[in-house]
Amino acid sequence: MHRVAGYMAAGWIALAGAVAAQGNPVVVELFTSQGCSSCPPADDILAELSDREDVIPLALHVDYWDYIGWKDEFAQHAFTARQKAYARTGGWKMIYTPQMVVNGVDDVVGSRPMKLNKLIRKHAAMPSHVALTLTRDGEYIVIRAEAQSGLRPCDIHVVRYTPQEQVQIVRGENAGRTLTYSNIARSWDVVARWDGRSVYEGKVKVGAGAPVVVLVQDPSDGHIVAAARLR
Repeated sequence: MHRVAGYMAAGWIALAGAVAAQGNPVVVELFTSQGCSSCPPADDILAELSDREDVIPLALHVDYWDYIGWKDEFAQHAFTARQKAYARTGGWKMIYTPQMVVNGVDDVVGSRPMKLNKLIRKHAAMPSHVALTLTRDGEYIVIRAEAQSGLRPCDIHVVRYTPQEQVQIVRGENAGRTLTYSNIARSWDVVARWDGRSVYEGKVKVGAGAPVVVLVQDPSDGHIVAAARLR
């Protein structure tokens, strides 16, 4: 496990036909890096989660290990900032790879499947407070969120991702390996602030048939209160 002691205050990422209406899927975010020798087992676990309907896994590649010999082609500084924001709201003293964050609240070392499954079951058993529906309309998705009970204002996140890609690592800790990455976050936008009470409806251009995830997240504590995807 690769650790970075301490963290800086950071905000949540704000890069400012088919229907999905899942009941209560659990979101698992893996903070990983191609330059981290401890990460491939966690990357494999995330790939296994990709086949489940009750879990939405996303790989967020961070950039803070790029200096040790291999620049991660999927890394974005915004994902590092998002990990630091989780550390701030969670009261964690450090960030590390591979770190998994479950529904924006709980974290676990990404190579510990038993503990991860326990957290997934815990969050799956919690009641859903938002009915979230996604519908495709050509190059657009239509987002509809309706509160089932009172909520604080939440941000609507739209994430476009690549389902799978292989990479040959030439230098760094994983030199000589060909690694497969799954559900790679490629763009991440906060498209609206929802008041958490009235019905929210919005339309976002994502590209025809593009895999997409929508998250409804409380910006004050990081809790993901609803999620849905279109593959």
